[in-house]
Amino acid sequence: MPKLIIDNIPVEVSEGTNVLDAAHSVGIPIPHFCWHPALGKAGACRVCAVKILDGPAKGLQMSCMLPAQDGMVVSTTDDEALAMRKSVIEWLMINHPHDCPVCDEGGECLLQDFTIAGGHGRRRYDGRKRTYLNQFLGPYIEHEMNRCIQCYRCVRFYQEYAGSTDFGAMGRASMIYFGRQQDGQLESPFSGNLVDICPTGVFTDKTARFRARYWDYDMAASICPHCSLGCNTIPAARYRELLKVVARRNDAVNGWFICDRGRFSNAAVNAPDRPRQPLVDGTPVEWDAALGTLAERLREFLTVHGPQALAIVGSPRMSHEGNIMAARLKELTGAGMLSYFPNAEEARHAMEAAERVTPGGPASLADVRAADLIVLPEGDLLAEAPMMALAVRQAWRNGARIYKIVPEAASAGNRTDSREAGDMYRIVTVTSPADVPLTEAKRGVVIHRPGTDMPKTDESAARHAFILNGPNAFGCAVLAREYGAMALSEALASGAVKGILSFEADLAELPPGVRVLASVDWQAGSVMQRAEVTLPATAWVEMEGTFVNNEGRAQRFDQVMRPGLPIKGLDPDRHPPREFGKEAPGGDLRPSWQIISDLLYRLGGEYRHPLSGCWASLNTLDSSGEGIPIR
Repeated sequence: MPKLIIDNIPVEVSEGTNVLDAAHSVGIPIPHFCWHPALGKAGACRVCAVKILDGPAKGLQMSCMLPAQDGMVVSTTDDEALAMRKSVIEWLMINHPHDCPVCDEGGECLLQDFTIAGGHGRRRYDGRKRTYLNQFLGPYIEHEMNRCIQCYRCVRFYQEYAGSTDFGAMGRASMIYFGRQQDGQLESPFSGNLVDICPTGVFTDKTARFRARYWDYDMAASICPHCSLGCNTIPAARYRELLKVVARRNDAVNGWFICDRGRFSNAAVNAPDRPRQPLVDGTPVEWDAALGTLAERLREFLTVHGPQALAIVGSPRMSHEGNIMAARLKELTGAGMLSYFPNAEEARHAMEAAERVTPGGPASLADVRAADLIVLPEGDLLAEAPMMALAVRQAWRNGARIYKIVPEAASAGNRTDSREAGDMYRIVTVTSPADVPLTEAKRGVVIHRPGTDMPKTDESAARHAFILNGPNAFGCAVLAREYGAMALSEALASGAVKGILSFEADLAELPPGVRVLASVDWQAGSVMQRAEVTLPATAWVEMEGTFVNNEGRAQRFDQVMRPGLPIKGLDPDRHPPREFGKEAPGGDLRPSWQIISDLLYRLGGEYRHPLSGCWASLNTLDSSGEGIPIR
């Protein structure tokens, strides 16, 4: 491992680390534009100059391009290096429109930060600025090419990392243009990462344009709820409205990026017609009245029909705390059935993942990215779990072989090479698991999805990755195994269920004779329309809680914003309430686990925090960490 000295600080790094990364590892800042940890070096901006005072290389060097070597003595504050950086910044600013007051990147702009830090505050160039025409890139990304500094981050991510080809670099020299051949929506399902990765304001989030400055946002560490992978995010809100979501780095899960589904699916949280008021038989009531009525009707139901006729239904999209409390409600009431999954296939698939709670455990996204052989299931991986497809692409870029098992009837027995997931990687299609050379792999991964039969191997031959339905499906499977839960379809088929308590559950058609005693959810649905008592819950950004992702990694998410109707839904002029202490409609919403806890208390149970007993270890979870694997 190379040992070097940077600004009089001894540094030891792994082989292949560049000087820029070595400096950052000990907290020494070096300005940079083109270099990015996920993309590597490019040498395009020249702003990371340092002075090598001694060692194998000497003189002024670009730290992103220079591997750290034994004996190097590096100065980041040498006068020659500082002058070089200042000159580069001034050169980059020659054509910049200086439109920071109207740029959404203001306050989180690398160019802005490094320009001020370098002391460049006055423009000496009197010539005409180079200008471009901007493009329409769809409803999500705003394009402003005049702010571009030609760092190439965007095209390197879009083409090399994400594997899409409808966006690229055109022109030459100082007239390089980054865009499409013609106006149109970007085709990549990861296009939103251009917003995060651009060091200036060339690409900004159109959905949040002109809504707030960086320092105006309420932000907190969170977990994406739109699939089972558990990507780390930072949602940003203002005045109870979720305005945008950006990626949060977690090398064990999503790395630096997220998909567009996780970034732009904010409409349901902000919907003005979202449930925000408790209802009893369709009539608005206060919380105490609603909970009291539910407790009374539940006691009456248990007396008339018996506990065996009651089904308590949790959900893979509800927090782990909520699903724990649903299980405790089942214990208190003696309910005949507890369900977390709508059908037997989903339940079986999630249980299979949970049964791999071993020291190795299911494969993470990081394991998929590092694999040398991957076996894919049938179906559209890009549609079901986009970040899993992106992880497969990174493995393929690093030389991994990708196999896909297709039934013999579909492939006619042919072994073929083809492209997959929008040309993100090349696959070999085979008809039988026996055709996959798993024994040749050192880091093999088999990816499973519901409804597919994949090769059964022990952990020594390959790790297994699971695509589940919901951000807490793995946690639900663990609870289902512990409490003997069954699929709701099986419970209904038995004919014994006469009443249901639904907690954030997406239920299909229910038999007409089954009463929905209560529905607790933050989204309106057919179940809520049938419910006798409706109790609106907080969405994930309005509470703190835990999700257990597809590999059994428990991750904490923090509260981003207070619940309540966004300002734009209050009155036409979109102004906050002028009366001190007046809550917005829906400002008293509660998390599902707290609603269940309040119901338990009214039924004679005693208060226990969800993360107690065997789950107490999850209290140590830190939302800024990588999570805790359930073992």
